[in-house]
Amino acid sequence: MRRAFLVFSLAVIFPIGFTIALAAQTTPGSAAKARPAAVAEPTAASGAVKDLPVRKVVLYKNGVGYFEHAGTVNGNQKVAIDFTSPQLNDVLQSLTVLDLGGGRIGGVNYNSTTPLAEQLKSLSLGMDDDPTSTELFQALRGQRVEVTGAPGGAITGRLMAIESRTEKIGASADEAGNANTIDKYFLTVVAGNGAVRVIELTPQLSVRPLDASLQGQVDRYLELLSTTHANGLRHLTLNAIGQGQRDLRVSYISEVPVWKSTYRMVFPREANGKAILQGWAVVDNTVGSDWDNVQLSLVAGAPQSFIQPLSQPLYIERQEIPIATEAQLTPQTHQAAEGKTVHVQSEMMNNQLTAPARVPHSIVMERKSNAPVSSFGVAGMEGVGGGLGSGTGNGYGPGSGGNVGGGVYRPTDAVSEGDVATNAFDDFFEYALTQPVTIHKNESAMVPILQQELPAQHVTLWSERQPTPLRAVWLENASKLTLDSGSFSIFESGEFAGEGLLDPIHPGEKRLLSYAADQAVRVRITERSSGRTLHHVSIGRGSVVETHMDEATVTYTAANSADVDRAVLIETPRRNSGWTLDDGLKPDETAADIYRFKVPVAAHSTAKLEVRQHGPEQVRVQLNTAQNQTDYLLDLAKRLPNALDALKPVIDAQTTIAKLNWSIAESKKNEETASADEARARENLTALKANEAARRFVDELNHAEDTLQAARKYTADLDAQKQTAMEKLDALIAGLSFDWDVTAASK
Repeated sequence: MRRAFLVFSLAVIFPIGFTIALAAQTTPGSAAKARPAAVAEPTAASGAVKDLPVRKVVLYKNGVGYFEHAGTVNGNQKVAIDFTSPQLNDVLQSLTVLDLGGGRIGGVNYNSTTPLAEQLKSLSLGMDDDPTSTELFQALRGQRVEVTGAPGGAITGRLMAIESRTEKIGASADEAGNANTIDKYFLTVVAGNGAVRVIELTPQLSVRPLDASLQGQVDRYLELLSTTHANGLRHLTLNAIGQGQRDLRVSYISEVPVWKSTYRMVFPREANGKAILQGWAVVDNTVGSDWDNVQLSLVAGAPQSFIQPLSQPLYIERQEIPIATEAQLTPQTHQAAEGKTVHVQSEMMNNQLTAPARVPHSIVMERKSNAPVSSFGVAGMEGVGGGLGSGTGNGYGPGSGGNVGGGVYRPTDAVSEGDVATNAFDDFFEYALTQPVTIHKNESAMVPILQQELPAQHVTLWSERQPTPLRAVWLENASKLTLDSGSFSIFESGEFAGEGLLDPIHPGEKRLLSYAADQAVRVRITERSSGRTLHHVSIGRGSVVETHMDEATVTYTAANSADVDRAVLIETPRRNSGWTLDDGLKPDETAADIYRFKVPVAAHSTAKLEVRQHGPEQVRVQLNTAQNQTDYLLDLAKRLPNALDALKPVIDAQTTIAKLNWSIAESKKNEETASADEARARENLTALKANEAARRFVDELNHAEDTLQAARKYTADLDAQKQTAMEKLDALIAGLSFDWDVTAASK
């Protein structure tokens, strides 16, 4: 079925003025100059707006960035910062402004927006931001319109309705048997002389409202929709109030693209057991400001962060309460009084309206930490966010450290000539570039974070879970720098050899990094065997515990068809719960559930690896009267010397109970047969009533009843015997005690 619709798909933004007045903030040294917050201050003198450039950027792996703008102001001056609309919520949530020269911030202004839905409420059309053609004509109902392009000439009148009709197209149908149809729309117009015209809505038809105010409403509606597409920068203006030249610091967090890590591992032509590891960070500047000579830090961590729509004007839906009115009285007649009183009857309606109490919702955020809180706003990160305190260092953080903050940064020998400083805090680690970085807005860059020679060994990795042998690098992080997760590329003999992914590698860790398939190596399991030996049996408190020593042996064969030797690293499953390798076997590396054995395989040859593991396994059997465990106990007596004497009373008792269970089952069958005979004789006797033949059935009925009673008594006797036998078995099980050990038995 084909349907025709006219759809407007638009949205809108309408700028209005919005102002935030910030409380006075000063540094400790300027506290004496600060005025009380309650004292009204004069508005800052208007003058040229000064741009405040970005000086420090800290990017995180959770998609947020910390930005610090720094500059100088003189007297009463306005400063401006540009940022994009998506940044606004984060900026309002984290904005911090400090005048370090004894001045203060009089206020912060920025262009805000009113939600489109609220702006459309001011229009009388009653349409949302995505109307159909039907909804548009519904909004024009009752209005005087001029219709042109219709058969018969132009028509002037009032639009009464719009309706749709479904019509068939020809006589053909589709494969499913459904007729092809089309929806047509028709306008109903009432002319000034009362004539009613129904006109099909076609592309040639033109409908024009004649009311000038209505035309203005439509124009305003379209204007609101069109302004939605304006997505310019947000301009934030701060009023700095003070005297003389002063330093100003503005910081906030903002949503940013996640920075990415990527590595290159270059092996020399002559193998020396090491490789040059070069690390890069891919950084994107999508915010509204250029980063010119900024101090850039990259943090591999994800501090908790969220977005609240603080930039959107919030309208609370209020409860509508009906207006209370008095009930109207109907005329009534009243009887005359009898005696002293007159009774008046009236109908009164008492409308009692009860509005539910509206409890405001609040979010309480509580910090529980003994760590110092820096101006960056994260516990335990003083000097990292840096930037808002005073100090004697080259950076903005307190202390006497370098230009990456104060006190907590340590240069690492993992990079060349101190190009990057690193610091670990909580679960995060940071790369702080000591050289300024320039990245203009809407540009991206790759910045170096690491270059160092690290121990690395080529191996071929194989495991049962991944039967295809993989070329891998066994890399040891001998630096003091944590390697962030990311991609890596391998270069051997000056050529590309493969690439892969790595998880974070902390200092001192050794990690396997696979990057290509090894087509010259084949590994297979040539033999697998297992065995079990009983080592100990203990019986007590009704429980039998068998302790076995299990053995598992796997033989691997590795074949190397390459012209060079291979070091094949074979992964074999590691059994826990007390299992160990046989003496003489030592893995090259042990993980949580695997052992890794390095097997040298010469060119065009094979090598074998036999891995033997052994460990205890326990089998527990609970003895009870509900199960017939005679077979298990007899088998246990065969496997253990001198166990038959201890187990025989329990075996005999279980055998007795088994016989009683069989006898009880047979007796119940006899009960069922006797009960059926008794019922049949009773039915025959009832059918014959006083007939002479009924006397014979009386004898049969008496005999059947006697048989049934005897069977029931016999069953009851058997049940009593079984109960006695079970009590005896319970006592035997509770008193059973036995202990056997293979070591003691061999002596």
